[in-house]
Amino acid sequence: MDIIDLRSDTITRPTAAMRKAMAEAEVGDDVFKEDPTVNRLEELAAQRVGKPAALLVGSGTMGNLVSQLSHCGRGDETILGDQSHVFFYEQGGASALGGIHPRTLPNDMDGTIALEKIEAAIRPDDVHFPISRLVILENTHNRCSGTLLTPAYTTAVARLVKQHGLKLHIDGARIFNAAVALGMDVADLAAPADSVTFCLSKGLAAPVGSVVCGDEAFIARARRMRKSVGGGMRQAGVIAAAGIVALTEMVDRLAEDHLNARTLAEGLAEIPGVLVDPDAIATNIVYFRVAKNGMDAPAMVAQLGESGVRVLPTAKDQMRAVLNYHVTAANVKQALAVFSRVMK
Repeated sequence: MDIIDLRSDTITRPTAAMRKAMAEAEVGDDVFKEDPTVNRLEELAAQRVGKPAALLVGSGTMGNLVSQLSHCGRGDETILGDQSHVFFYEQGGASALGGIHPRTLPNDMDGTIALEKIEAAIRPDDVHFPISRLVILENTHNRCSGTLLTPAYTTAVARLVKQHGLKLHIDGARIFNAAVALGMDVADLAAPADSVTFCLSKGLAAPVGSVVCGDEAFIARARRMRKSVGGGMRQAGVIAAAGIVALTEMVDRLAEDHLNARTLAEGLAEIPGVLVDPDAIATNIVYFRVAKNGMDAPAMVAQLGESGVRVLPTAKDQMRAVLNYHVTAANVKQALAVFSRVMK
């Protein structure tokens, strides 16, 4: 049975071009900054994102962690959304390893945090309070249906943050999806931020790796933080080679995933017992709910899986589907037929 895997875009496997590049990669010791392929990837990533410097890390979680450790000291505070990936899915690493205090604010449905709430959360200079150091935004926003943040919103947050002497970090795991959906250069989305991370291993289909971008001083500190959490890599060019292919060959095709996500959402909306708003689909992520007596998300996921369609349960009545490089328009049609059978 062919499997249509919609659990995440992290399931993507490297392309033939990536495998060839990995096999032929020129390598060296990256801790000594002597891996030429890593150096090329970091230069390319910095150029694409419009920042002076970049650093290859093992994962998006590591990228967000070393960014927080670089911006904040022990006892400092970050301000971030209550639905953010950093808060929800990264095991509280900044608190556990860096003594950094998170202050969560409610995310609106579009992934934004109201400006007035951010400003109200910034601490005054008082010995009773932690020091507010960093605001974290997420673009695209995973738990808010893959919604994207506009340059106007990010610029407004950056202006507010700067007025109060804080820094702005963007968890841009899927920021290239946002850029493609908006039809604009990713550098314009990243420009207001002091630092940004993005993943090579999601829709861009590389097997592993993320990149942290910022100015030279920030990246120098991030390199130290990467080493301290065990992220110093040696002949990492075999990883970086796939990342170079990801950035040069896999960005524009993300539009296919967005189209397929919209098609999936529209089809699901026509199936009785499935609740989804196709108009809320901005990129490649589709959240939907089951509303049928005797059926909950785990039961539906199990039945779908038996028929060759994998989705991710995210709540008792909610599931997520993420379109990716390995799911075609024909696969979407097949998946919808399976959904329809299961719901009957």
